[in-house]
Amino acid sequence: MMPLLQDFDAAPLLLTLRVAGVATVLALLMGLALGWVVARTGLPGRGLLEAVCMLPLVLPPTVIGYGILVLMGRHGPVGGWLREHLDYTVMFHWHGAVIASTLAALPLALKGASTAFAGVDRSLEAAARTLRQSRWGVFVRVTLPLAWPGILAGTLLAFARAMGEFGATLMVAGSIPGQTQTASMAIYDAVQAGQDDAALLLALTVSAVSVVILVVSNRFLSARTAA
Repeated sequence: MMPLLQDFDAAPLLLTLRVAGVATVLALLMGLALGWVVARTGLPGRGLLEAVCMLPLVLPPTVIGYGILVLMGRHGPVGGWLREHLDYTVMFHWHGAVIASTLAALPLALKGASTAFAGVDRSLEAAARTLRQSRWGVFVRVTLPLAWPGILAGTLLAFARAMGEFGATLMVAGSIPGQTQTASMAIYDAVQAGQDDAALLLALTVSAVSVVILVVSNRFLSARTAA
């Protein structure tokens, strides 16, 4: 076991946790807003909006990566503007990995939020409004606490998905050791280099973290179902 531990490089795992953490926060914020629109408004085309946001679940990761390149590449409409005015690019930067992971995680955060919001008893919200609560007050004090178990379960799944992102991240950020090389890319590179011990240990570590996340997520889903 000790020789195996000597081959362990924590840098890709730490970068993965950082990227996944930032991506999950962004996916959660967007998921809450979009989930509310989908579940609680009569906005025309909200079904189409949800379908577009869910595309990363079904499209090949390379398609998502290519879309990011077209939009945010050095000559893209967004990327070109950032480069010209701010001298900044997300290409081959860990920020690019965050964008790719955010898009990968968004469908799970959105679905968790929309399902949770749809399941809130509206009579409780109506009762709160009779107490002269503002819409924001009702949302913060009634809707969000009731929906939170489902939202948290979706957020945990989004984090696990962000940790495992590979294809789009590789196209956008590359695999630069110490800079953009996340755990999934480090495993791939280790296998390609014949470093099976390093690949195995990193794969086991990522798998263990993912199992813990899934177990906790299932508990929140079970608690929500029981309620």
